Amino acid sequence: MHEYLAREHPRLAACFGPEELWAERMSLAREHPQLAHHMTWLRTEALRRLAVRHEHDAAVGEAAFGVFKAARNEVDFYADVAPSLQRLTGRFRLATFSNGNADVATTPLGSHFEVTLTAEAVGYAKPHIEAFSAIARALSLSPQDILYVGDNPQADVQGALEAGCRAVWVNRQGGEWPEQLGVRADLEVSSLTELVDHLHG
Repeated sequence: MHEYLAREHPRLAACFGPEELWAERMSLAREHPQLAHHMTWLRTEALRRLAVRHEHDAAVGEAAFGVFKAARNEVDFYADVAPSLQRLTGRFRLATFSNGNADVATTPLGSHFEVTLTAEAVGYAKPHIEAFSAIARALSLSPQDILYVGDNPQADVQGALEAGCRAVWVNRQGGEWPEQLGVRADLEVSSLTELVDHLHG
């Protein structure tokens, strides 16, 4: 997005960098906690504020966000993702939940998922219990019938467990579990291949 600004609005781009844009977004989230889950608004409004502050057209935010969103969905998947989803499809009902702007439905793997939800659509971000409750409602399942798989110990694992789901921690980097969370995942794996092998075992 900053490359787009440098190309199309060089005077504005010279006034701030990605770090300042991130700081503005965090400031907005603190000012408006009821919208902290709404990444589209946060990104667009942060850029609009910076543009106004530097006496530039506020409308630049919308166009720049469009550039960001298109790039956000150009995803390079880990090598194990596609074959693992292929093995899971048909045996399990698959769903996704994103706190950000990713739109899984627009990716080559979107067809594997019956449900794709975002914090913006639901009104809550992980680890809030309502994020996981929304998944359960969309699938017409009870939380205890859901195995939530994620790589973030707090947002994915702790959130899922507190909502009544089971949880898998995908620990690709071999990190240490943050003991201060007070809970542990039902299963820890280093890849989706390991998870699928466990489920099929």
